[in-house]
Amino acid sequence: MKGTAKDAGLDALLTVRDLLRHAVSRFNEAKLSFGHGNADAWDEAVYLVLHALHLPLDRLDPFLDARVTADERTAVATLIARRVDERVPAAYLTGEAWLGDYRFVVDPRVIVPRSFIAELLFERLAPWIAEPDAVTAVLDLCTGSGCLAIIAADAFPQATIDAADLSPDALEVALVNVEAYDLGSRVRLVESDLFDALPERRYDLVVSNPPYVNDRSMASLPDEYRREPRLALAGGGDGLDCVRRILAAAPERLAANGLLVIEIGHERAHVETAFPELPCTWLSTSGGDDAVFAVHASDLRAKPAGRQGR
Repeated sequence: MKGTAKDAGLDALLTVRDLLRHAVSRFNEAKLSFGHGNADAWDEAVYLVLHALHLPLDRLDPFLDARVTADERTAVATLIARRVDERVPAAYLTGEAWLGDYRFVVDPRVIVPRSFIAELLFERLAPWIAEPDAVTAVLDLCTGSGCLAIIAADAFPQATIDAADLSPDALEVALVNVEAYDLGSRVRLVESDLFDALPERRYDLVVSNPPYVNDRSMASLPDEYRREPRLALAGGGDGLDCVRRILAAAPERLAANGLLVIEIGHERAHVETAFPELPCTWLSTSGGDDAVFAVHASDLRAKPAGRQGR
């Protein structure tokens, strides 16, 4: 059997440091893909080992040379084996994902939270939103686990938030997270194909991390990403199927001074090809300056129609 302490030789690994070295070696040997919250084999190993041992995720050094019990080695070995043998993203193994200090419950019904928009919400979208306390209506399209809606509720304390998703399964997970943050009175979950089933309301801010992976990239996704719902990833020929619909409908859904913020991953070139005259601003994040763009309601209302996808 794979993954047991005896068969994998883990009985010789006595400390947390030993387990980390072993995990990194296994992950590198297996050529795993990362990006679901951890950047590389080391970060992934630290997260999984600390989680399995019920240790603080932000405090490794004091425990590096602590000895582990046989049961603890088995718990770590089980996570390592599943990560390697099944290519399961770490977040699905632990049932949680983190964005900054925010913890979210996740499972394979939702994409693993990793949106760069979260970083911008931590800063209350300054300077593009001049008066955060004046924001009273926010929409999170394609909410998935509800992560951006929850962070937005903290960023804009005077706002109520509509969080929409086409997937009822995703909304079940989002409800768990909304209730965990005691935000049921401010975050309303709506099963909707983008704007279609939303109430007649204008929003000061619309954020969206929609499906944006183009067809060519979908065909070559690593196994870890294929564990996520295809509905949350596949964006059509150029990755912009949902983006086109959002841009077309947003002028009638944004308040006069409203702001639209959309994450598009590595599809900036496709956005600029499809909307050559759209006066959007590319926002700086840890992922670079080409993953998220913002556009004001007034500019959206004045823009010409974009080109169709290929």
